[in-house]
Amino acid sequence: MSKNNPNNKLFQETILVHLDSAYNYARWLCRDAHDAEDLTQEAFTRAFTAFKSFKHANPKSWLLTIVRHTFLNLKQKEQRQGDVIYLDATFQHENILNELSDPVTPEKNLLRQHESELIHKAINELTTEFREIIVLRELEGFSYNEIALITDCALGTVMSRLSRARNQLKSILTSVTGKSEHSENKA
Repeated sequence: MSKNNPNNKLFQETILVHLDSAYNYARWLCRDAHDAEDLTQEAFTRAFTAFKSFKHANPKSWLLTIVRHTFLNLKQKEQRQGDVIYLDATFQHENILNELSDPVTPEKNLLRQHESELIHKAINELTTEFREIIVLRELEGFSYNEIALITDCALGTVMSRLSRARNQLKSILTSVTGKSEHSENKA
């Protein structure tokens, strides 16, 4: 296809603009930067191939659905080939760090960076079904309905998984920090 093809331009304007979100979602699913790059590339290839039949109102959720399905397909293929070992590397989600940055004091920046690292590690400890729900809701900002479409789950399942994921995150963070909600309220 030529560069001047209207479909290429439309694909760039509607789908390619969500590359960062697709990579971030893939990174959380894969837990490995290199695998996330491969997954993102494969998902974009599939999205480009399927773009002529694109009829969704929300291109970002359509793309992330493709990322998820590509991940699940690759995971099934890997399971048929044997166990997969994930290399756990610390990943800094740029958007969160940018939001948390406070140029006023270096101490606050260090504390916030540490808190961000704790949250990222806690999210990585969640199972895939809980991790993806948290990432889609809290990091990508999708509504419950959009998450239900992306994950191909019922709305009630999304709400239930999100509640359980939040409870597990709270439990993990409490065990790591030694602080509970009740001990903070007393202080």
